[in-house]
Amino acid sequence: MGVENFVNEVNAGQRSAKRARVLLSAKLKTADGELECRLRDLSQKGALIECRNHLAVGSEVVFTRGATIVPARVAWASAGRIGLEFLRSIDESEVLVQLGRSSSVPQQRFRRPRIGGEDLSETERKLVRSWGVAVGIAVTGA
Repeated sequence: MGVENFVNEVNAGQRSAKRARVLLSAKLKTADGELECRLRDLSQKGALIECRNHLAVGSEVVFTRGATIVPARVAWASAGRIGLEFLRSIDESEVLVQLGRSSSVPQQRFRRPRIGGEDLSETERKLVRSWGVAVGIAVTGA
């Protein structure tokens, strides 16, 4: 999941913050102790979590995921899912860091090295030939 999934969704005029769909572990600190939960959706203004414990609407909690620690209140609760409203908006970079992304550093794309060509080193040629033997094909020109 990446920044491309960090979409702007508007639901009947209720949501205007960008939300990131994720599946990460998180913790909630409640008056009764700390709860392990799964973070399913995150925005600057709130989160959707899955939790085995039921929390009453209006309960105050502290949401923790990595370095993001923010006080929140339970906006709604239903069948193992809880909607949190953060008491302060978190920075967009805090949301992106949960996705393993940074807003300032572009992600480098992985590209496999090419197999053919005259500018291969001798080591690369040996590697290509041994790969060909391993997969059962004859590699010419390497």
